[in-house]
Amino acid sequence: MEKSKSTTHFATLVTVFFFWGFLAASNGVFIPFCKGHFNLTQLESQLIDLAFYFAYFLGSLSLYLYQRMSKVDLLNKIGYKMGIVYGLIISAVGALTMIGSISLGNYWLILASFFLIAMGFSLQQTCAQPFAIALGDPATGSHRLNLAGGVNSFAATVGPIIVSYFLFGSIKGAEKVEISSVNTMYGFLAILFLGVALFFYKSQLPSVTTDEELEPGAGALKYPQLVLGMIAIFVYVGVEVSIQSNLGALLKLPEFGGYAESGISHFISLYWGSMMIGRWTGSITVFNLSKVWFNILTIVVPYLAFAVVLGANVIGGNDVSELYIYAAVIPLLILAIFLGQEKPARTLLILSLFGMAAMLIGLFTTGKVAVFAFVSGGLYCSVMWPCIFALAVAGLGKYTSQGSTFLIMMILGGAIIPPAQGLLADMESIQIHQSYWLAVACFAYLAFYGYKVANILRSQGVEFNQKSSAGH
Repeated sequence: MEKSKSTTHFATLVTVFFFWGFLAASNGVFIPFCKGHFNLTQLESQLIDLAFYFAYFLGSLSLYLYQRMSKVDLLNKIGYKMGIVYGLIISAVGALTMIGSISLGNYWLILASFFLIAMGFSLQQTCAQPFAIALGDPATGSHRLNLAGGVNSFAATVGPIIVSYFLFGSIKGAEKVEISSVNTMYGFLAILFLGVALFFYKSQLPSVTTDEELEPGAGALKYPQLVLGMIAIFVYVGVEVSIQSNLGALLKLPEFGGYAESGISHFISLYWGSMMIGRWTGSITVFNLSKVWFNILTIVVPYLAFAVVLGANVIGGNDVSELYIYAAVIPLLILAIFLGQEKPARTLLILSLFGMAAMLIGLFTTGKVAVFAFVSGGLYCSVMWPCIFALAVAGLGKYTSQGSTFLIMMILGGAIIPPAQGLLADMESIQIHQSYWLAVACFAYLAFYGYKVANILRSQGVEFNQKSSAGH
């Protein structure tokens, strides 16, 4: 494929990566709105995450079971391009049903609409990631995924700001949300999904498929690095989502600022912006740089990304003055990356220990110190996905594709862990602040996996010190 065409095709494909980040991060603003509007408990409000991320799991599992039972690779039959088109249409239908659900004032129908939107995302993601690798030299496929991941993270940064504008009329606007504003937002998204689906359908994207044969049975599960890695992906996605999904309830407490629902978007944006800071920094490793340039960019890039986060909030109308102090937290990420030495097991272990320390600081303090400690969880989660993924499939050989499918299913953690924290927060003896002990436990398991998997792979004679890079 010609380089110019490949670049154009990839630019078209990357739009769906934007949608995933935009909607997933925006849940952090939409959850506290629903909690107040429908008078929900913290557990009930977290059912939004359950519906959203369970759809990813069920979508992947359904596709997997269909392929195993019918012996037909559906995506190979229709092609990745049409898979994305169908996924966008499903998401558009979900956005349209959301308008009716909100107008009826039925929270359970709203959850069903979230589920439908995410089912479309599941199909899009299943197709888009291998499609990105296929659009050019396979040797540089990880570069394209890293760039797409950067776009995803940027969308996650601006998403809460834009959604706050739709919900509240302005970033710091009215406390009462007009239902018409929410309907307008989802109507706009439905039109956008359908427009992009039509654009994809009419585009000159190649009809990429795969000739890989389906592996019968569940042979990949005999590898302990995969089984433990599946739990790690479950825990990682869960804690990544749960930290910010419960942050809105924490910020409403007087000892954490007493913020109204319309005044939290810059903190949610900073959390997802922290993911972007880490992923942009982690992406440096995919380039063949001299040690001097690598060291310089590892220090400079995170602050450039932080500037982008601040700039997005300024454009959105937020006062970012209280976010400046976060610049003092970023060196911890830089230190973790240098200590990790570009080795996935070592990097995962160090980031997990830093994440545990941050959560403990948040638990034993209040005010801005605690808030920024919890928000910094985004920095430490940012490059965990590629570390876990690379370690979990290392040495699987012919079972690599099957193992990858199992790992994608474990995005289910985003559906289970946030409601679990919500349940803890609703307990009179624990409440929202102390519910973050669950995050400590999650980071503790990730640290265990980082330590344990190195020994497992070593015993199998598998080389596991490949460079890690940003991804999910």
